Amino acid sequence: MMTGSGSYAVAGGLARHIPVLVRPAVGWLDVRSGGLYVDATFGAGGFSRAILATPGARVIGIDRDRGTIEHGAGLVDEAQGRLDLVEDRFSNLQSIASGGGAAEVDGVVFDLGVSSMQLEEAARGFSFRLDGPLDMRMGRHGPSAADIVTRCGERDLAAIIATLGEERHARAIARAIVKARGERAIDSTRALAELVARAAPARAGALHPATRTFQALRIFVNDELAELAGGLVAAERVLKPSGRLVVIAFHSLEDRIVKTFLAERSRAPASSRHRPLVASAATSFRVLTRRPEIADETEIAANPRARSAKLRAAERTDAAARAATVETLLPRLPSLADIMRGRP
Repeated sequence: MMTGSGSYAVAGGLARHIPVLVRPAVGWLDVRSGGLYVDATFGAGGFSRAILATPGARVIGIDRDRGTIEHGAGLVDEAQGRLDLVEDRFSNLQSIASGGGAAEVDGVVFDLGVSSMQLEEAARGFSFRLDGPLDMRMGRHGPSAADIVTRCGERDLAAIIATLGEERHARAIARAIVKARGERAIDSTRALAELVARAAPARAGALHPATRTFQALRIFVNDELAELAGGLVAAERVLKPSGRLVVIAFHSLEDRIVKTFLAERSRAPASSRHRPLVASAATSFRVLTRRPEIADETEIAANPRARSAKLRAAERTDAAARAATVETLLPRLPSLADIMRGRP
């Protein structure tokens, strides 16, 4: 959920942070009076505000960060009964919607990643630019990044950094971490960033050498790719016919999962004489964006993070939801449980 600063005329006043691609995203949602929409990554509330700008539209906002939910209380009051906030993972959005009395919804939007608010809070440990505890947990439950750095074996650590961070120096970084942790605890963002910088020095003008390692650990600690896959499957189940799905991704791993999911759901499985029943399987989504939408130069100038954003949108058909395929969408990596119990 990459956000910038600025203003957007919506219900409840001016938003302090603005999600990237908010205008086209809300346009693809086709928000209507009386419709019910799920803002699966509430964050600073920018998408919820934009949806609530349509009179009569209702929103269920979901976020696993308790602080975010607490900060959204003012918007709940301003929305006068049209906004419900839920502290939970968005992979649970089907049960969240049904628990609120909604069997089906008119739209679901995902704005993926970490928010500016989280990055700017040193105590959360998301950013190497601010020294703080090596935490990175969005919901503040379960193992932290420091736990992973302390417990993970060198081979698995290299695989996590290479796969989730797309870091070509992953082996050298993992080797340096394992060696250093035998001498002292690596429990702060500064300590890890300096260690990575020594193991994989940056080229002139390149990203900070710790950027990809921090990304990988954050994604792993929060199980973000499995959450995304589970959220897409849940959205398929709760969207009513003609309901809209909009996803904004900020790096290739996320976008690849979204693209693959929509490709699978928008084409019928190939049939054969050995599996004749497959021919009757109907598509559950119609893709609306042949190519992902990207931010224009004006938005990128105002918020450089918008440069990597890709928006994909699809419309739900009246076909039944297909069987869950979460595992097929994910890279093969050890689980958090594997690491914490000491994977052989």
